[in-house]
Amino acid sequence: MDVQEVRMQKDRRVQVTNVSDHTVKITHTATIAALYTGLTLVCILFLGNLAWGPIQFRLSEAVCVFALFTPDAIAGLTLGCAVANIANIALSGTGMLGMLDVIFGSLATLVGAALTWRWRGKPALAVAGPVIANALIVPAYLPLMLSGLGFYTIPFTSIALDGSYPLMYLFGFVSTGIGEATVMYALGLPLYHALVRTPLAKKLAIQHQTTSSSRV
Repeated sequence: MDVQEVRMQKDRRVQVTNVSDHTVKITHTATIAALYTGLTLVCILFLGNLAWGPIQFRLSEAVCVFALFTPDAIAGLTLGCAVANIANIALSGTGMLGMLDVIFGSLATLVGAALTWRWRGKPALAVAGPVIANALIVPAYLPLMLSGLGFYTIPFTSIALDGSYPLMYLFGFVSTGIGEATVMYALGLPLYHALVRTPLAKKLAIQHQTTSSSRV
């Protein structure tokens, strides 16, 4: 066997490995997206405005802890959030205003998941990623959605939405942050500790290490 044939066989093995790695990434992304979408739709159906309104307890956010195990969760969670928010347009009747949630809500999920993966070495800090991202981004467009949906005052107050954007942002920052923190620390962190003891966690970690090694 000459040098050229050896190189050709090596190239074929690399191509097969790359295809396999790509398949694993797609599978992870699609599975996590489907999980997030399904859980969010259940929350929307049973919790109503608590899943997307001015005070949010979107229980499906707990699965953001998957970003502690694999970077594929970043795309999966973002895709799942976008699909769920698109479905919410039809379910809640938000119309084109709902596109604000599709775009910027998905952006918040993307940033939050990326922070979780970045801080994965410290799980208690990592789950704060979605809390920070949602608390900062969601209140930025919330006043527009609320006023368009017929809310004329800041919830639980008599303060008019018109001309009170800073107050509305502050209200959204606090309420969204508290809701997200409650979900991530009361549900998400325990879920992480439960998953880390399962074969799934080890499998995800091994697959990520294998994928990373194949790129070197």
